[in-house]
Amino acid sequence: MADEERSRKELTLEALVEGKKMEAYVEHRTRDMHVCALCEKVGYKKCPMKCVGKRWICLDCLRQLREVLDTLEQWEAEVQLEREMSKKIDDGLGL
Repeated sequence: MADEERSRKELTLEALVEGKKMEAYVEHRTRDMHVCALCEKVGYKKCPMKCVGKRWICLDCLRQLREVLDTLEQWEAEVQLEREMSKKIDDGLGL
């Protein structure tokens, strides 16, 4: 029984020491971590970030922005077409 109790104490102490080591590591690495301004994902080595102005943006959000910007002309053309159609309908109905 004494050995079991001693073993539990040792395991508890080991767990506490490991926890302290992890806290020290996290505090040491927090300057390398950033939060995405768009999706609030915490970025570190596995989630690359890019500083845009004073804000950090993750790679996933940058890809989505690029996709939107690449299709911006098509989107604007669709909006313009809708406006023209609405204007013609209003003119045809005498509104």
